[in-house]
Amino acid sequence: MPVPNEPAAGIHSAEPTAAQPHPAGTHPAGPTAAGTAAEPADPIDLAGLFGRSAPVVLEIGSGMGDATAAMAAADPERNYLAVEVHTPGIANLLAVIERRGLHNVRVADGDALVLLRRMIPPGALAAINVFFPDPWPKARHHKRRLIQPAHVALLRDRLAPGGRLNCATDLPDYAYAMRQTLDADPELGNAYPGFAPRPPERPVTKFERRAAAAGRPIFDLVYERTASGWRA
Repeated sequence: MPVPNEPAAGIHSAEPTAAQPHPAGTHPAGPTAAGTAAEPADPIDLAGLFGRSAPVVLEIGSGMGDATAAMAAADPERNYLAVEVHTPGIANLLAVIERRGLHNVRVADGDALVLLRRMIPPGALAAINVFFPDPWPKARHHKRRLIQPAHVALLRDRLAPGGRLNCATDLPDYAYAMRQTLDADPELGNAYPGFAPRPPERPVTKFERRAAAAGRPIFDLVYERTASGWRA
């Protein structure tokens, strides 16, 4: 059943004229549709949003945004759309974007699954980054984890064929659960035989520094969307 109160994400850039929220739609889908891959109700014109046509990377849970800004600065040929729920992180990333003069970053405030479901067209993304998501370590909270069967179909559907889903966590339980879940999707293929080597383009985040200080290993996963099942 639709949930009328489910808000669409607002999308911002560091430029004042572009900092208004993207218009919300009138047909939000409910939580039971979180894992579906239906056509979005309020699709974004990504080329119009960035002012150019280029591959788009979705950064889910950008935190304070320093890592996102560093990746975007090092990768100017791609557009970066960061989504975050916490206002201080959004504000900090917008400030960093302005200070560094980055033109290939936009910031969405809100739930990443709502953004994907309602606003991102199928096959629109070159990559999705899920770096150090909330692990929800208690068993009764595992259903809140981002990488779970109910959500993977949606993430995969928004990737273009050959698009990559990049994940990282310092929690072994979550790492193996993610790997098992992603292995089970017939339209995703593991780019490595198991866990991936640490990608050099991923900046060291505060979560990674904390894990290293505590002696915890980092688990990286890289999955690619296969062409099977793709319909343009």
